[in-house]
Amino acid sequence: MASLSVVIPAYNEEDGIAAIVERVLAVRPSLKACGVQELELIVVDDGSRDRTCEIVADNPDVRLVKHEVNQGYGAALKTGFRHARGDLLAFLDADGTYPPECFPQLCRPILEEGADLVIGSRMTGIESEMPVVRRVGNTIFAALVSLLGNHRISDSASGMRVFRQEVLAELYPLPDGLNFTPVMSTRALHEHIEMVEVPITYSERVGRSKLSVVRDGLRFANSIVWTVMSYNPVRVLGMIGVFAVVLATAVGIGLVALRLQGVTTLGHWGVFSVYTALVMGVSGVSIFSLGAMFNYLVSLFHKQPVRQGLFGKPIFTPSLDHHFGWMGLLITLGGVLLGGISFSLGLRGWDVTRLWLYLLGSSLLVLMGLQLMISWLVMRVLEDLSEREIKTRWDLEGA
Repeated sequence: MASLSVVIPAYNEEDGIAAIVERVLAVRPSLKACGVQELELIVVDDGSRDRTCEIVADNPDVRLVKHEVNQGYGAALKTGFRHARGDLLAFLDADGTYPPECFPQLCRPILEEGADLVIGSRMTGIESEMPVVRRVGNTIFAALVSLLGNHRISDSASGMRVFRQEVLAELYPLPDGLNFTPVMSTRALHEHIEMVEVPITYSERVGRSKLSVVRDGLRFANSIVWTVMSYNPVRVLGMIGVFAVVLATAVGIGLVALRLQGVTTLGHWGVFSVYTALVMGVSGVSIFSLGAMFNYLVSLFHKQPVRQGLFGKPIFTPSLDHHFGWMGLLITLGGVLLGGISFSLGLRGWDVTRLWLYLLGSSLLVLMGLQLMISWLVMRVLEDLSEREIKTRWDLEGA
């Protein structure tokens, strides 16, 4: 039979801590009915300056752990996890927004279906009193995690979760602040931890919220992106690179269309468009290539193949970067050919006003092609280094 340790981080929560503690303890019978025989409740007082600590200390069924100074939401949770003895770990906020009555529902996917981490989703629940601004923000964060993690999740920042104690090592390190939950969700996706979402209700909090929509929202987004960068850099940089190349291509097609219509001079916006196409084209290829190279460096660090590429495929399958060599060669030759033709036409008397766009296009193609070939060369070396240990073991052991 399983045991569950529930951790509640509390900072100046004297108005609501007693109620949430009683609600958690009252869930014992329904937890036993689903296979959880023991419930341990840990409240981590994160340097509160009100009566939170005194209120919790009066309840003999609660383990109180104290921080002398405020260390942050995530730090309080991690302290609680270190003191927990349960097979399953759980947490929820002290402000009464999350329903502890749903813990049995969150435990069942782990006990009956083999899940590793269960998130109480506020975004799919029937009843929700979440303010509109926060709902929009949480939708954006969930979309960002889903896009970069290549797996749909509806509530990446939910503060009510249950997970197996043994997966904690795979989820760490986690931040000390309020961005603890979106980073946990992002790491769980990239560590291939079996994650399930269960709809829960959500209530208006007791007392004043400690969340700053703008400051903490930016921190959430920044944390999600940087976490993905440590697992699958090309997922982030590759998307930026592809966007830049597509934009440059669109501008280039537009300029060629104008040229074919007889337009040989450009105004302010036309010149700026040419500048944009040149910068975006070279930068896009460079950023994409950089992301692919970073994936190999990540694989060297983890001593295993990178598990996801730009399109969710393993980097060591025949993926796009393996074609950079011939793609770069063709693009470079195309650029040289275009430049040679333009130069030849100039010698035959064509005015520079008819040739400048083609010469710029030639230089852009040559630079992009050279960048691809250089990147292909570097990545083949990194690929060989990342596979060296596997090949050595095969040569020594034959398996």
